[in-house]
This record gives sequence, C-alpha cells and structure tokens, in this order.
Amino acid sequence: MKKIAVIGSGNVGSTTVQRLAELELGNIVMTDVVEGLPEGKALDIIQAAPVLGYNVDILGTTNYADIADSDVVIITAGIARKKGMMRDDLMKINANIIRDVSENISEYAPEAIVITVSNPLDVMTYATQKYTGLEPDRVFGMSGVLDSSRFAAFIAMELGISVQDVSALVLGGHGDSLVALPQYTTVSGVPISKMLPEETIDRLIQRTINAGTEIVEYLKTGSAFYAPAASIATMVESVIKDQKRVLPAAAYLQGEYNENDLYLGVPVILGKNGVEEVLELELTESQQQAFSISAKSVRDGIAKLQL
Repeated sequence: MKKIAVIGSGNVGSTTVQRLAELELGNIVMTDVVEGLPEGKALDIIQAAPVLGYNVDILGTTNYADIADSDVVIITAGIARKKGMMRDDLMKINANIIRDVSENISEYAPEAIVITVSNPLDVMTYATQKYTGLEPDRVFGMSGVLDSSRFAAFIAMELGISVQDVSALVLGGHGDSLVALPQYTTVSGVPISKMLPEETIDRLIQRTINAGTEIVEYLKTGSAFYAPAASIATMVESVIKDQKRVLPAAAYLQGEYNENDLYLGVPVILGKNGVEEVLELELTESQQQAFSISAKSVRDGIAKLQL
C-alpha cells in the first residue's frame, strides 16, 4: 500500500487525513511540532474506522523520521490566516516553517511527490521546490481545485441547480489575484454566459475571490478547512491512482502563458509523476492581462523572500 505523509495536524491537515483515510488511498502519517496534537487526532480518526469501514494505518507523530519513504507528502503546516490578515502577511512566518519542513522531506522522503497547501500558496510552493531541490514537476500547490470548487458552488447556488452539473475553472494566484474563466465554465456543457447575465457572473467571481476572507470573517478565529481538504484529497487520488485527471494546480511554468520560473495556477494533467503536462488555454486579452498581474504578485512575494 502507498504511504502518504501530512505535515501539520491543524484543521486542514487533520481533515485531509480523514478524507484520505475514507478513500483508502494509502497508509497515512500525520506529523506536527505540537506534542500530542497529531497523536490525539490520529487516534480519533482511527476510532472512526469501524463505523465508516475504512482500513488503513494512521500514525500521529512529532518525529519527522516517520515520514520516511512516503510516496506523497502534503504540507499544511503554517499559521492560519486570521481576520484582517492578508495572505502576504503570512509569508515570512510560513516561509521559515516551509524551510524546516522541506529540509526534513529532503532527508526522509526525497522520492516523494510534494503538494503545498500553506499560504500564500504560490510563493510557498516555489519556496518548497527551492528548499527541497526536487524536480519542479514533483512539487505543486493546491489552489485551483479549491477556487474552482468555490466558483462552481456559488454558480449552483445562484441558479438553484445541482453542483454536480457545474464545471468551473479558475487560474492564476490563489487569493485576490485569481483569474476566473467564464468561457470555460459550464452547466452540463452550456457556458454560464448563456445562463447568467454578465453582472451576475462578475458578482460571483468577486465572491469567489473573497471566499476565503468571507469564511474567516464568519469564524473569527479560524479559516476554511473542509473544502481545502476535499480539494487536496482529489489531487492525491489522481497521483496515487495515476488517474491523469485534468485539474487546476499551482504548477511550475516554463514559458506557458508567457511566464517563466514561477508557480501559478493553471490546468495540468496530474498522474503518478506529479504534473505530467501543463495545458495552455486560449485566454482573452483581459484575462491574459489579469494572469500577468497575478504572476507579478507572486514574483513580488518571491523577491521579498530573496529565494
């Protein structure tokens, strides 16, 4: 059976472990620097197994050596965004955490596929690749699956239809600079532009941009974790099962979309080797402009970290 490591046992990390266990994608190690936290949460998830019927090993630990030989490593470690805090405010704190995590991945799981979830996501994914030294296609970030899911949810709510019939696509940076693509967003194959007026689509895009902030404002002391965990599990499943699904991810660009040497959300084929291909879509002039602005925001973040 495959081995999956989840770094960080906060809400995102522990909920991800639960999702992965339910899918029975492999044996799971959840590690954290807070003694007792991963052990307790792992035990809780193990005790749910007889009820839900999943059968995988789950280990909670504070010892990085336990991630040895993992096939996939998911980095959720980092401080959560609080009310009034922008993603960039997290950058320097989380970059130091990413450096420590990356050094341990390099030591104990150098053959793994690595998925970064920590914010600001695109910059942290770039940092992970630099700190681990892994091939760029084996390191990618979870962003577009989550943002696209949020866009799809809002469209379904607006139309009063099943979310199963909505297929949405969002590119660019995770957060304020995301780029929604209405022309590639459909309801059972029908473009949403045929079903919703432009001003409504614009409103739903803006809500998607602010979706994480909206949740933070409701929770007061936390941030989203159910939808992020579901998005992570979808990506892990595509890798573990070599499904070669077409999913948006923060992938390393080498000329695609006129960008080089940075990670940004684009549609990719995800398989056992990680990002197996970046798919280049035709964008409108305004979307390409927005994508370039998103790329500049990521570059500015990278420059601040002096990577």
